[in-house]
Amino acid sequence: MDLATLIALTMAIPLASAVMNPLLKRHDNLRDSLTLLAAIATFSTVLMILAKVSNETSATIRALGVMEGLEIAFSVEPLGLMFAIIASGLWIVTHIYGIGYMRGNDEKGHARFFAAFSLAIASVMGLAFAANLFTLFLFYELLTLSTFTLVAHKGTPEALRGAKTYLGILMGTSIGLFLVAVIWTYTLSGTLDFTQGGILRGNISGTLVPLLLALYAFGIGKAALMPFHRWLPAAMVAPTPVSALLHAVAVVKAGVFTMLKVGIYIFGIDFLAETGASTWLMWLAAYTIIAASIIALYQDNLKRRLAYSTISQLAYITLGMALATSMGVLGGGLHIATHALGKITLFMAAGSIYVATHRTEISQFDGLGRALPVTFAAFMVGALSIIGLPPLAGSWSKWLLIVASADTGQWIIIGVLMLSSLLNVAYLLSIVGRAFFLPAPEDTPKAWSEASPLVWGPPVATAIGCVILFFYAGYVQDFLAPITQVTR
Repeated sequence: MDLATLIALTMAIPLASAVMNPLLKRHDNLRDSLTLLAAIATFSTVLMILAKVSNETSATIRALGVMEGLEIAFSVEPLGLMFAIIASGLWIVTHIYGIGYMRGNDEKGHARFFAAFSLAIASVMGLAFAANLFTLFLFYELLTLSTFTLVAHKGTPEALRGAKTYLGILMGTSIGLFLVAVIWTYTLSGTLDFTQGGILRGNISGTLVPLLLALYAFGIGKAALMPFHRWLPAAMVAPTPVSALLHAVAVVKAGVFTMLKVGIYIFGIDFLAETGASTWLMWLAAYTIIAASIIALYQDNLKRRLAYSTISQLAYITLGMALATSMGVLGGGLHIATHALGKITLFMAAGSIYVATHRTEISQFDGLGRALPVTFAAFMVGALSIIGLPPLAGSWSKWLLIVASADTGQWIIIGVLMLSSLLNVAYLLSIVGRAFFLPAPEDTPKAWSEASPLVWGPPVATAIGCVILFFYAGYVQDFLAPITQVTR
């Protein structure tokens, strides 16, 4: 099977799943089983692309021309392929979890929910394999629209308010800023193709370089840089499988993935380093890392605390790009993978707690670890990975970012990363501590126990993945290495 067909299948299979779900609305088991098969088939197709291309960059596959230098086109390169592997692989886990959560919590509208979920995955595949900014922008917007229905899924006034905030900020930033940056880039260079070393050198200079970068940084709202971050905690009104999708599989990862692509293939890391255009972004990312962590400390609602944690962790990836070094880019790229596994573990564990106890506030978790030991053990592993302690995956990406900061003499940034890890300890391990070591209130039901294996099994699997990735992080780093090579 040729590469063009394989890339098309990564989008066509989840799109077919999106169409199939409403058609089988009244056949729950058949519908959910076929969606699971679609997830497995999508992941298998991405692995076939990996076997065919490895970590090389493929030729561009042009699907539709719009005008000179503007076309819908696809290609494979290491960063996009890694993103596709993560998203398609975690779709399998998240779908299994979603079945258990939606049924265990007696949620409504399963067919509509899983259809939108499938459409979001199709959007991610198109975004991951986009060969130019024009194609990426189209799938970026489609991802926003498909996940909007998931945020609004419950249909309550609170859900609708959260969904409006979600859509307003993401569409407002992308159309008002991101699109302007894309048009400006096309005007300057006559192309939007992702090119090794960037396309802007010789086409823009002076203060216009950081200005254009600012349009991208704030226009890519899914990266959740402050002050355009409010959509993320607002979206926590959605069912927990959606939170897992937003934080680990699709939306926020699409944001920081786009940020890296723009830095590497549009500006060029060397160009950013020479001009110093990303220095301001480095300090904004550092501020976001600390500010979001401090806010997380004061959130009693578990999903909101995890949401602010995500805002902080995403800024690590933006920081990696803004450092404008090969090591920083590799650290940011690796952090996409390590954060995906750690954060999806935390969110699925949060959902498992809710299905078993219907408790959402951390202040209500005293003693729950003895009733839900498997769930809270998985939560602890995910938390330790986010903190960056070995032998868990998150330690490697943070280490690379520290090394990159040292290479550029940014000692304050090293301090920011260290302080961030201490704040991670405070707002994540305190949850585990009160669950295992504080006495349960007298009114705690004695019959509480773990939810179904469909609910607690997936976070256990991803927690194990956090350990496994620790030992294979070097392979991921080597896989991504070609993105830092500059050709002129």
